[in-house]
Amino acid sequence: MTEFSLEDIKAMRRDGSLRDALRCQIADGKRRRQPPATTPAASRPGHTPGAWPTGSRPPAPIAPQPPGAWAAALERDRDGTQTGNTCQCGGCTTPTREDS
Repeated sequence: MTEFSLEDIKAMRRDGSLRDALRCQIADGKRRRQPPATTPAASRPGHTPGAWPTGSRPPAPIAPQPPGAWAAALERDRDGTQTGNTCQCGGCTTPTREDS
């Protein structure tokens, strides 16, 4: 029963059971809103949860560089010589340290 008629409500008020009837309706509504329990998907054979996939490995650490190597790479990048970003149109200027 989802709806009460006016006569039903009057009778429940006389009996004192209106409060219980409304609480039952609220509980039924909450029960209907809850999603059904999901079952976890079956895992692949040989799969270890949280492990690296087969045939892969963690990245190797960055090899140690001589002193000044990072600064030299930064200078080459700023000049555009490392990546080949130099403009050949003749009208553009590459920003220098004084410009920035």
